[in-house]
Amino acid sequence: MNWLSGQDWQAVALSLKVAGWATALSLPPGIFVAYALARWRFAGRSIVNGLVHLPLILPPVVTGYLLLIGFAPNGPIGGALAKIGLTLAFTWKGAALAAGVMAFPLMVRAIRLAIEAVDPKLEEAAATLGASRAWVFATVTLPLIAPGVLAGAITAYAKAMGEFGATITFVSNIPGQTQTLPLAIYSQLQVPGGEADAARLVVISVTLALGALLVSEWLARRIAARIAGRG
Repeated sequence: MNWLSGQDWQAVALSLKVAGWATALSLPPGIFVAYALARWRFAGRSIVNGLVHLPLILPPVVTGYLLLIGFAPNGPIGGALAKIGLTLAFTWKGAALAAGVMAFPLMVRAIRLAIEAVDPKLEEAAATLGASRAWVFATVTLPLIAPGVLAGAITAYAKAMGEFGATITFVSNIPGQTQTLPLAIYSQLQVPGGEADAARLVVISVTLALGALLVSEWLARRIAARIAGRG
């Protein structure tokens, strides 16, 4: 007797896929936004900071609804994407978008704290030697914040794995297409006698989340130790 059904394994695989894409696509803008908030002073900085953290404050269903309005095929953004053959609503790509939006604040916060811990004088010293801002960031700042970037990315991955409210609102709960692990757990709980199957999925969900966090801690320490050794 299989521990999980084929449909349940599909949900696990889809969750890994969605979380991976959500993290990969969020990381470059996450680093940029974190650096801007940590180092730059500009008009509207507080507004940008508020918008970045808004998904943490809003109910996830509201975030999903806003995504549905904006990225539906007849929405302002979704309509433009539909013209080039890209549909997000009710697809796994939309699930990755929803998960990325919900995980983005956690990623930005971790990276921002890492950047703020770097002494700006180190960057200024490199700049006085004629290095461009981009080169200073790539050769000085980025190596020093690598543990924070890694921690932010894996924390975001774990958050994306567990995203439920925004996902079900934006892409629905379609087995084999948009049904991620949390949605599969929800579905099992709606079926009489499905508690045992839901419990098994919960075990997998907790194991994956804890595994991601433990790997994050281990890799961050390894990178930090390597950086300290070079210093």
